[in-house]
Amino acid sequence: MADGIPETIQRWHVIALERRADDLAGILAGDCVFESPVVHTPQQGRAIVEAYLRGALHVLNTEHFRYGEEWYSERSAVLEFYSEIDGIKINGVDIISWNDAGLITHFKVMVRPLKAINTLHAEMGDYLVKMGAVKVR
Repeated sequence: MADGIPETIQRWHVIALERRADDLAGILAGDCVFESPVVHTPQQGRAIVEAYLRGALHVLNTEHFRYGEEWYSERSAVLEFYSEIDGIKINGVDIISWNDAGLITHFKVMVRPLKAINTLHAEMGDYLVKMGAVKVR
């Protein structure tokens, strides 16, 4: 832990803040779970979690994206973030857990306000369909 920041979170900061989507697979456990603020069922497995996080890096991590307060425990962290899309201010948290090997096992995102959730829902949906990660019914 450098400066009190767990190594997994240091690695995540590099990926998130530098938008290094190609490094995602190396930080995700094979059985990791992603919980989205707009999808009611947890998404399970490295491939789908990577697709969602790639989408988030593309959609949410604009020039306005930044982390604010962060709280850490032995194998988990809560990272508050701020961003803006099309003039909509977004505030949320990433709740991240990892295993003994430092690989992310659980990634939950919570977002406010409702207008931000609706904007993210539309933008992420478009991105995931375009990338072939989800099918339109």
